[in-house]
Amino acid sequence: MKLIPLADHVIVKQVKAEEKVGGIILTAAAQEKPQIFEVVAAGPGGMVDGTEVEMTVGAGDKVILGKYSGTQVKVEGEEYTIVRQGEILAIVEE
Repeated sequence: MKLIPLADHVIVKQVKAEEKVGGIILTAAAQEKPQIFEVVAAGPGGMVDGTEVEMTVGAGDKVILGKYSGTQVKVEGEEYTIVRQGEILAIVEE
């Protein structure tokens, strides 16, 4: 099965955070880091709700989403999140 996003939708997959071993124990709130996702596929944009939408993200981009953004789906054992481009908070450049 293959997911193909429509209009201004973007399919992302969470990037696993690197685990580092250290000697300091932090509270759960202090350990929380932004969730970074990789764009798997992006829709073509076009007219969405009467407004022209130009896609600014593409496959391979790393992005940050709001904590409760999008719809989670599971396809062939892989977990993905489908969001509208407007729900993406930032593109991460390394």
